Amino acid sequence: MTVHFIGAGPGAADLLTLRGRNLIAASPVCLYAGSLIPEGVLCHCPPHARVVNTASMSLDDIINECAKAHAAGQDVARLHSGDLSVWSAMGEQIRRLKALGIPIDVTPGVPAFAAAAAALEAELTLPGLAQSVVLTRTSGRATAMPPGETLKNFSETGAVLAIHLSIHVLGQVVQELVPHYGADCPVAIVWRASWPEERVVRGTLGSIETAVGEGLERTAVILVGQTLDAEGFGESRLYADDYDRRFRPRGTNPRFPEGA
Repeated sequence: MTVHFIGAGPGAADLLTLRGRNLIAASPVCLYAGSLIPEGVLCHCPPHARVVNTASMSLDDIINECAKAHAAGQDVARLHSGDLSVWSAMGEQIRRLKALGIPIDVTPGVPAFAAAAAALEAELTLPGLAQSVVLTRTSGRATAMPPGETLKNFSETGAVLAIHLSIHVLGQVVQELVPHYGADCPVAIVWRASWPEERVVRGTLGSIETAVGEGLERTAVILVGQTLDAEGFGESRLYADDYDRRFRPRGTNPRFPEGA
């Protein structure tokens, strides 16, 4: 018996890994975060599976469900939205399950920031403009930010920022970023990325508050950075015809001779 932690993706039912789908189909128990997991993902559950919405449950309740399944020798598909490596509350569940001797494994999922970038048809890292993406958020009721993890500190790097769980404090975000990125820095807000009701709002730090209007809440990603609407960026050396690389040796003395 194993509790399978599965990243169920950002919203679209078909943005699910094959491994995740197969584990869901093989697990007689499924625990899922109800407000963020689309019904299409649950369609992979086997007939007569015990399907439990954890939205109203405490951590103790969730662990008890897993322990009951363990006692019955039943695998559990534990579904979280996006990818489990960030803001999933997986860590505290794994700690409890390991203390109980219950086996676990983890299957990654498509993260929300990647789905947002796809909606924008954007590469977030472009030569000469940005080569780093910072995934961050602002402090919330459930989890405060550590003292050093501030928008000010991150913005001083010039990296592209993917700011989650912060649409409700957009004004604060803009106020903290303008001194470092400038009011003309491109911004895109993607609400419910990959869902049928997905909505994209583009602007700058100076205009985005007016552009966004009302109605965007909770599941929105705020992307900030020069790469969001850049045209005048350089091309990478990766595909340059004269670039000597392992699979395309160039010159009289290539680093990687053909066949090496």
